[in-house]
Amino acid sequence: MRVVITGGAGFVGQKLAQALAKAGTLDGAKIGELVLFDVVEPKKPAGAVKVTAKTGDIADRATVEALIGHDTGAVFHLAAIVSGQAEAEFDTGMAINLDGTRWVLEACRRLPKPVKVIFTSSVAVYGGDIPTPISDDINLLPQTSYGAQKVMGEMLINDFSRKGFIDGRALRLPTVVVRPGRPNRAASTWVSSIIREPLQGQEAICPVDDTIRMWCASPRTVVKSLLHAYALPAKAFGANRGLMLPGFVVSVREMVESLKRVAGANVAARIKFQKDPVIAAIVDRWHADFAPKRAVAMGFETDTSMDDLVRWFVEDDLAPEHRAALAA
Repeated sequence: MRVVITGGAGFVGQKLAQALAKAGTLDGAKIGELVLFDVVEPKKPAGAVKVTAKTGDIADRATVEALIGHDTGAVFHLAAIVSGQAEAEFDTGMAINLDGTRWVLEACRRLPKPVKVIFTSSVAVYGGDIPTPISDDINLLPQTSYGAQKVMGEMLINDFSRKGFIDGRALRLPTVVVRPGRPNRAASTWVSSIIREPLQGQEAICPVDDTIRMWCASPRTVVKSLLHAYALPAKAFGANRGLMLPGFVVSVREMVESLKRVAGANVAARIKFQKDPVIAAIVDRWHADFAPKRAVAMGFETDTSMDDLVRWFVEDDLAPEHRAALAA
């Protein structure tokens, strides 16, 4: 089987690629080639699987058609620009987040038989004055361009699946914490920064009040969710291929307390609060209370502890020198 991951240089794409390369199979089928695609060259994970790294523009239809060749057996479509950039650069967001998704689906439509396409959506699809906790059947009314682009991507997944062109699944991801690497232009980038930077011996700025509550999930659980979504039969999703994934609610204050418990008060003291009115205005519109009954019934896993998320980042992504400093 040839498996394609768009956004393969990104943090979730890399985690997924590592899991697939290590397993060597996808839902019991042997992976003959794992193709990682992004605007920058993806890092190839170790494993027994052949890994190919490709670069290009997801918004260029010809590039995407060449990427998803006739022998492609599965596609994980993770490529996107993040919320803050999509809001600031409307045309870029539409080209990458909407047009890019369409070109992926059109390329899959031309394959000899319908393939499973896993699309990463976001809880940014929810917005406005809606009752909480947010249920699976709530109307989608995003309050950002990024959220609107994700809703449109979900609608394409639904319609291409209804027509029998693909077997699609759209997963609405919570805020994924803790992300390794450097801060990006997502409005939620600070959520990882206030954990990651202090563990690396650096000061971190929190741009919102410590009472802000977030709907979060760990990288480990998100990767498991992507693989579980692939393994489920189409009938498990039915006509609505968009699915709210489980997460857990945690406040900024609770994040700081978790960091303190896992790494010590001196590390947590590196977090400084400096309110950014632009970021705060965006975050204030986000919802934190969800009731993902459908996903839980379908067997998706749920994180329960912020302490676990901090510990798992230390185990999986913190550089050895910083782990040594924590142990000293």
